[in-house]
Amino acid sequence: MQLLSQSLGSLATQLPGATRVFHQFKLDFCCGGQHTLAEALKKKGLEPGPILAELNRLAEQPQLGKNWQEAGTQELISHILARFHDKHRIQLPELIRLARRVEHVHGDLPDCPTGLADHLEAMQMELESHMQKEEQILFPMLAQGMFPTGPVSVMQEEHLDHGEALERMLALAHDLELPPGACNTWTALYLGLRELKEDLMEHIHLENNILFVDRASGEGSCCGSCH
Repeated sequence: MQLLSQSLGSLATQLPGATRVFHQFKLDFCCGGQHTLAEALKKKGLEPGPILAELNRLAEQPQLGKNWQEAGTQELISHILARFHDKHRIQLPELIRLARRVEHVHGDLPDCPTGLADHLEAMQMELESHMQKEEQILFPMLAQGMFPTGPVSVMQEEHLDHGEALERMLALAHDLELPPGACNTWTALYLGLRELKEDLMEHIHLENNILFVDRASGEGSCCGSCH
């Protein structure tokens, strides 16, 4: 497999464990999944050697876990609902509570993630609206074998907004770098933010690169504006 010429989205769907490596090297495989590995590394200014070594090691291992490309539409939808929609609804309220506490207690420190709680509340509102539209409109249509390009494009455009919101979240949280002597609440907050980031990227990846593919035509739904 010519890894450098493969798109991030393709590698993420075909090579189990690749998403973990992409997180490690901070490569966007969800909204930026159409870019090749070579393009993504060049954009980040990264040498290909270390990541190629990791990916080649994965390619040599026996495949474990579920291959969602082989799953039926309803099975994939059920997985997304249980693994991501339900989880996001649990994650965000607690992260907002932790962020408010950190800002209240440590607001005078330069490393305090000031404004993070408000941003997380905005993320929660946008994500809840997005998930409801999927649950009430798009997912039932896909489960019935329909492929409504309009609703799919709208959801993918909103995925871009979610990606930008994640970038803003990381900026407010100083790229999740804890200051020396950070309290347990601050530590728990940043651990939770890291989990949210990884979960939301995986969520978007499964939808953009697998679910939002017209299985009748074999064409993906990417609108070409991902970055």
